[in-house]
Amino acid sequence: MDNAIRVGIIGQGRSGRDIHGRYLNTVKDRYKIVAVADLIKERRERAVREYNCEVYANYKDMFKRKDLDLIINALPSHLHVPVTKEILNAGFNVLCEKPLARRVKEVDMLIEAARKSGRVFAIYQQSRFAPYFQQIKKIIKSGVLGRIVQISIAFNGFSRRWDWQTLQEYNGGNLLNTGPHPLDQALNLMDTDVIPEVTCIMDRVNTYGDAEDYVKLILRAPDRPVIDLEISSCCAYPCFTYNIQASKGGLKGDMQHIDWKYFKPSESPRRYLQRHPISKPDGTPAYCTEELKWYEDRWDLPEEQKDLFMTMNKSFYGMIYKAIRDGKPLEITPQQVRQQIAVIEESHRQNKLKRLSWKNI
Repeated sequence: MDNAIRVGIIGQGRSGRDIHGRYLNTVKDRYKIVAVADLIKERRERAVREYNCEVYANYKDMFKRKDLDLIINALPSHLHVPVTKEILNAGFNVLCEKPLARRVKEVDMLIEAARKSGRVFAIYQQSRFAPYFQQIKKIIKSGVLGRIVQISIAFNGFSRRWDWQTLQEYNGGNLLNTGPHPLDQALNLMDTDVIPEVTCIMDRVNTYGDAEDYVKLILRAPDRPVIDLEISSCCAYPCFTYNIQASKGGLKGDMQHIDWKYFKPSESPRRYLQRHPISKPDGTPAYCTEELKWYEDRWDLPEEQKDLFMTMNKSFYGMIYKAIRDGKPLEITPQQVRQQIAVIEESHRQNKLKRLSWKNI
């Protein structure tokens, strides 16, 4: 019996085609693309060739079908909220691209729409399943680093952009474009249901639009590590994705390679606070220092996981399949994403960037 999930994709841009369509077309035993909607004729014609599916110029015509198990909203960011609501109200399971929304009240409205419809409502936060992130969580959980004091995350690079994702009116900018990936990871590591204290600095540097392309975000919560998150488009020397400071050692790495080191307190001299000056054996002044025995380890991304998008999608779409076919709960919930949007909303509140009008362009 064919138990493949029948999928409709709204939008055939970089996300709809190059991410979702590309992956789903490789797992036809589990997913079958049967419908695509896009305003651009050439994209519709290409979808017919690539997926052998029905195509629509108006996505609302897709709602007339009763054979769709899942609709993917891969439209531009400012259309995520209204179209996702339409999909839920039409009675379909929905997967919405990130960023889900600009404001918490919009997320609450979608959560309520999903509750009323009784349908699966998921957000494409696939970076939660990134191999490097899973490895970092494993190392932290092992306890070898001790108490985690600070987690620095940098999704940095150097680029100049002039597309629609640089405009505030389209929910553009680094925090909404790239930010949902590291921010989802950061909040997952904080392991807290409360909204953390947020300090955010935004700037416009190399962008041709009116949204930010530099973000410095500090997150704090009681009994949790400080999160220092950068999303910069003016960093010519990106040197790490993660840098962790801890009581017994630390970790530094990127998406391909991770190094970490730690010492074992049981193997180190016991120390006591001394109020009087420290001296060498010969009585001369000494600096307070010691040599610890360090244990070092490393991780390299396995060769079979080098295509990160395909690797993350395997886990993410496995989760979606189980939610739709087996009724399993989502590992990445709208409520978790709500916490992310709350941080984003507060960050924008702290940074009132002037909007461009068409007269300024």
